[in-house]
Amino acid sequence: MKELFQKAKSACRSLLSLTDEERNKLLLSLADAIETSSADILQANAIDLAAMDPANPLYDRLMLTGDRLRGIASDMRKVAGLPSPLGRTLADRTLPNGLHLRKVSVPFGVIGVIYEARPNVTFDVFSLCFKSGNVTVLKGGRDADNSNRAAVGLIRRILAAHGVDENAVTLLPATHESARELLEATGYIDLVIPRGGRKLIDFVRDNAKVPCIETGAGVVDLYLDASADLEMAIPVIRNSKTRRVSVCNALDCLIIHSSRLSDLPQIAAAMPEVTIYADSRAYAALQGNTPADRLKEATPDTFGTEFMDYKMAVKTVDSIGEALEHIAAYGSGHSESIMTSDTESAARFQREVDAACVYVNAPTSFTDGAQFGLGAEIGISTQKLGARGPMALEEITTYKWLITGTGQLRQ
Repeated sequence: MKELFQKAKSACRSLLSLTDEERNKLLLSLADAIETSSADILQANAIDLAAMDPANPLYDRLMLTGDRLRGIASDMRKVAGLPSPLGRTLADRTLPNGLHLRKVSVPFGVIGVIYEARPNVTFDVFSLCFKSGNVTVLKGGRDADNSNRAAVGLIRRILAAHGVDENAVTLLPATHESARELLEATGYIDLVIPRGGRKLIDFVRDNAKVPCIETGAGVVDLYLDASADLEMAIPVIRNSKTRRVSVCNALDCLIIHSSRLSDLPQIAAAMPEVTIYADSRAYAALQGNTPADRLKEATPDTFGTEFMDYKMAVKTVDSIGEALEHIAAYGSGHSESIMTSDTESAARFQREVDAACVYVNAPTSFTDGAQFGLGAEIGISTQKLGARGPMALEEITTYKWLITGTGQLRQ
């Protein structure tokens, strides 16, 4: 393992010698190769899928298709077309003593990413890291190991074809031991980013000896205000919940103003595949109006749960203040939304909700680097120090000071 880390570290300097044009050319070649090699990637993915129960919420995350691979290739081309995040002047000034100071953006160096059953992350992370001059060390889960190995094998072939050190990307064994070694690789790994559920994020935060950024866990709420336009709200709620239930921006809890409980059966009817876990008032509003097999009573553990499935909690409140209290108690700082026609309520919601992404009259499904015009994302940061929200090129660079003098001496 130490040898792999040493090779990754040594590849950093070779990446610094590449021009942005050379990086872009390689990424465009890789995007083409993803499409032309899709059969091989899908064959490897089929092996992983065969070993997982289709009822597992992670199955959809694990699955690759021709359309999804074309989408990955398209995102990679978008990354290639973005301005370089490197060498940007962040500050420029001359001190009274004549020293010239310039603050410029530079790569972190070696970025380690630990993730679960999401093979698309392999390509997304590499494209962003490579564009920003960073070396990538990946540690995927066992569930996606065949898919990840096919992807990294393709990436390394493209790197070699362009005369670039293949150690610009490394895939570690899919074991707990390799994850722990990655987290303890001080001097080799400059930053670790976990992408997965709460257990994975907690494990990384609690065990990392290298700097880490928390990403991924999303307990997402949407508040239906007393003044909300129901015709607008129903498709927004449905899109937030059902577009892809296994991703971190999917809706987990609908918070509904008590004056709108009579609308709840119509909302539930628009999502016939979703099982609802309702508090007592919401349960009474739905009972007899919703199929019994899709209606459950909420328990103390219901709220604050990231379902990653066709399941949704419903919480009834009597004011926006109660909605804000619920979000503060159970939200994860990821994405929150309000449906309202009241401008004061909208302003208060965006002011008081403590989350990376706060929406008004829009679905939380938009929390995504590509949707934000970032090309792709390396994760959704839910912390406040440094990056927050969708992390892309700018968020995986740091900076250094360049000082030029003419022989000045400090007194």
